[in-house]
Amino acid sequence: MTADAASSSATTPEAKAPPTAFGKGFVRDAWYFVALARDVPVANLKRYEVMDEPVLIGRTRAGDVYAMRDICPHRAAPLSAGRLVEKPGEGETIECPYHGWRFRPDGVCAAIPSLVEDQAFEANRIRVRSYPVRESQGLVFVWMAADARAPSEPDHEPPLFPGAEGEVKLVEAMDFDSHIDHAVIGLMDPAHGPFVHQQWWWRSEHSMHEKAKTFAPRDYGWAMVRHAPSSNSRLYKILGGAPATEITFRLPGYRWEHIQVGAKQVLALTCLTPVTETKTRITQIFWSDHWVFNVAKPFLRMGVVAFLKQDGGMVNLQNEGLKYDPALIWIDDADKQAKWYQQLKREWIKSRAEGRSFINPIKEVVLRWKS
Repeated sequence: MTADAASSSATTPEAKAPPTAFGKGFVRDAWYFVALARDVPVANLKRYEVMDEPVLIGRTRAGDVYAMRDICPHRAAPLSAGRLVEKPGEGETIECPYHGWRFRPDGVCAAIPSLVEDQAFEANRIRVRSYPVRESQGLVFVWMAADARAPSEPDHEPPLFPGAEGEVKLVEAMDFDSHIDHAVIGLMDPAHGPFVHQQWWWRSEHSMHEKAKTFAPRDYGWAMVRHAPSSNSRLYKILGGAPATEITFRLPGYRWEHIQVGAKQVLALTCLTPVTETKTRITQIFWSDHWVFNVAKPFLRMGVVAFLKQDGGMVNLQNEGLKYDPALIWIDDADKQAKWYQQLKREWIKSRAEGRSFINPIKEVVLRWKS
């Protein structure tokens, strides 16, 4: 037992989730996944919602991705319902479907068609909020600043994921009726598998083993350091050889498992994107150069969908209790990662408010639990 585990129990104040912090608010001044790059074609305008904000994602004919608030400042029509046009002296613009106001990809208004020549109105003084956007490893990320009136510029780049190389092999997404905080700790929870994910090809309630894993800090998060998968996790056996896996979490909502089997590798990335206070999009993306993905892809897809549906069903059950705003009891060591997430979130908010570098509060430790 670790010193931390020995010093706290389920009945101490430390074991309860802070009622005013957990399940409320978002991590801001951060990069959020919004789309696969291949789902943002040239001249296409697509609407997303991130943190209760409507976001238009598009791509210019030159291939550059851009993001702006999906509301025309004239009469509030969604700009994503318009079209990409190009006129002399204006360059490429997004034309509002209601009155034809045109906006450049940086959000500046280029033209108001209803104006006549002698009306002295400077259209370029009107702006739609634009968001910093990055395209990396075939993924599109949007920077969600803390202050919409004076948005910050990114001071770090989106994460780079090991093994995110070549063509994406498998993608599945589902919206959970959950605040991102609950989605994160559900994702990182090591003890629910035998009860929520009972599958003949995965594991059962009757195959519970004691686990002891080493965890270490990583950039804006932590990792269960590389290890051989547990013997009661049957799915790993189809990879053959001697798989070694490392599972990493990083703020604001990324969890990835990187598996090495000799010279081959598999990357399973889960991106959590807060749509609203009560809805979170879970996107699972897989890359691999292992032959199994070419042979067993339909079966793997069924497995991923089954996992998402099982987790989604449990979220709906959990909401039956959460609507009463109960205090939540977290125990060591099985719930340690939930506590870490809260510590990381608090430190992120505090470091941004104080204008200083983020200090990772997590230390290397061995955690033990049964699953």
